[in-house]
Amino acid sequence: MEALIPVINKLQDVFNTVGADIIQLPQIVVVGTQSSGKSSVLESLVGRDILPRGTGIVTRRPLILQLVHIDADDRRKTNEENASKKNGRLYKGIEGEEWGKFLHTKNKIYAEFEEIRKEIEAETERISGNNKGISDEPIHLKIFSPHVVNLTLVDLPGITKVPVGDQPNDIEIQIRELILKYISNPNSIILAVTAANTDMATSEALKVAREVDPDGRRTLAVVTKLDLMDAGTDAMDVLMGRVIPVKLGIIGVVNRSQLDINQKKLVADSIRDEYAFLQKKYPSLANRNGTKYLARTLNRLLMHHIRDCLPELKTRINVLAAQYQSLLNSYGEPVEDKSATLLQLITKFAAEYCNTIEGTAKYIETAELCGGARICYIFHETFGRTLESVDPLGGLTTIDVLTAIRNATGPRPALFVPEVSFELLVKRQIKRLEEPSLRCVELVHEEMQRIIQHCSNYSTQELLRFPKLHDAIVEVVTSLLRRRLPVTNDMVHNLVAIELSYINTKHPDFADAIGLMNNNLDEQRRSRMRDLPPSVPRDKAAAASLQSGSVNEQGDGGTGNWRGMFKKGEEGLPADRTTPQPLSAISPQRGHAVNLLDVPVPVSRKLSAREQRDCEVIERLIKSYFLIVRKNIQDSVPKAVMHFLVNHVKDSLQSELVGQLYKTTLLNDLLTESEDMAQRRNEAADMLKALQKASQVIAEIRETHMW
Repeated sequence: MEALIPVINKLQDVFNTVGADIIQLPQIVVVGTQSSGKSSVLESLVGRDILPRGTGIVTRRPLILQLVHIDADDRRKTNEENASKKNGRLYKGIEGEEWGKFLHTKNKIYAEFEEIRKEIEAETERISGNNKGISDEPIHLKIFSPHVVNLTLVDLPGITKVPVGDQPNDIEIQIRELILKYISNPNSIILAVTAANTDMATSEALKVAREVDPDGRRTLAVVTKLDLMDAGTDAMDVLMGRVIPVKLGIIGVVNRSQLDINQKKLVADSIRDEYAFLQKKYPSLANRNGTKYLARTLNRLLMHHIRDCLPELKTRINVLAAQYQSLLNSYGEPVEDKSATLLQLITKFAAEYCNTIEGTAKYIETAELCGGARICYIFHETFGRTLESVDPLGGLTTIDVLTAIRNATGPRPALFVPEVSFELLVKRQIKRLEEPSLRCVELVHEEMQRIIQHCSNYSTQELLRFPKLHDAIVEVVTSLLRRRLPVTNDMVHNLVAIELSYINTKHPDFADAIGLMNNNLDEQRRSRMRDLPPSVPRDKAAAASLQSGSVNEQGDGGTGNWRGMFKKGEEGLPADRTTPQPLSAISPQRGHAVNLLDVPVPVSRKLSAREQRDCEVIERLIKSYFLIVRKNIQDSVPKAVMHFLVNHVKDSLQSELVGQLYKTTLLNDLLTESEDMAQRRNEAADMLKALQKASQVIAEIRETHMW
């Protein structure tokens, strides 16, 4: 089981090579308030001074510290591998038994631990600056030594409350979010550091640990500065877990003071003094406290934790490997036969475009209507409802109708309702159907344009590899749609013009409407005759009935001239022509000239019975014929759009793309990959290799029955 931690270190190295943080590996995260002794605990575990020291906030970037236990054979092997390429000499100090390596400096070996500390300070200032600011970008350091146990630790900035110097006002929130980012990893062990000379109940480290680990299953408490407690007090109750119990235990340690650090007191000497202090102050607990016991406990906890995490870790790696394999496949392989590739992409795009219209595409949109379904919606919902909302008599007033009737009679008073007035008014209403019909063409054209983007995003992802080819295809299809738009508009315009060119009053549906209207008028006439008193002579009743006579007085099958009959004495004429009116009654008064060129302007007035009848007849005829034409337009416009626009584009798209793009002179230019796509393919390939290598490492452990 001891070999499990090096396996995790090896996995960490694998993922560090690709700069990925997608796998949450088991590690120990050190959490504590500022100046609580976190760095001293880490240095005690390493056995060397490697971390920057001082007052205030010193740790300003996460430090991922991997401790690797080595023996003499490992040292000789490393010496051979790291032989200098310059003059054949070894790196300075590599003969020593301990050394370190940073990830950001590649294979450079640091045999002097003072150089390691300076490199940490320099790298911290390079990213975080020198104004006490923090950064979440970690520093990776690996220490090889025969005096350490295999551990992976993360040192984080200390919890603080008040910004100092040039620190931002939200420094507390920044540090807290950074700590939560690491301890939220379910595969991590939380090392909560608290100073013994503070109240354990106010420990910020334990408080933040409980937020992500309320059961305490992965939290270990460390009490530092046991030697700095007030006289007459001790940490017995704290170390025994009587104050705040911690499931994984509470371990006390004694750190070096700042004076010891300034005087270069060795860590080994400090550990001996710590052991002597524990034997004197806490003899019954000395064997379960101290730096050495902490190192062994951490090693044991980490090994058991790794053993528990490996099955889930293996599953996670396999899932990610499959995802990156699929992603890599979507990016495609480097192009070898450009001619075949170009023809394949053009053919596939044309097929997907047509399939999207037909509703047989591989990728079906679920969020909104798309392609052929949206075109159908435009035809039968948008266009259909718009036509149905057009009022057959919209924009026509009774005065308009009456004026049209009068204008159609010329200088002679009419005995019948003129047909010309009906044609004039019904054409005016039919013309109103042209605008929604052209709008229908526009909506279908826009949807055909949207299908291009749909195919690019969902159906033919290979096009994303070749942005110039994608742009060229979009341009060709857009140009084709643009050329078909005026042709389709002309056809729709002609459909309305055809209806305007000949008003077919012999249309079967129109004849039925006239017959029905005649029946209604006859029924009204009979009803009025029944309502007359018995004293009225029948000849006058008949004359009254003639006032609202039938539309068709010639009996020509219901499609005649809808002529009406005038009643005697109507329009202000006297009923008895034998009684002449005095001339003075109709002559202008003396002294008032009459301008015969004045044209009366129609004004609102009460219409006579004759006028009401004529207007009613015309309005009914207009409505009847308009509904017939609207039905024709509602049926013929979608057919015209499908034939002249949709079907034509479907049938000619393949040949249009091949004719304009499948040219030898355009191959290299069209099939040039974007730099972004090439970079993403390389990143996906590197990540896939890392995941496959990690999977092999875990498989080797399984073969050796380590878990």
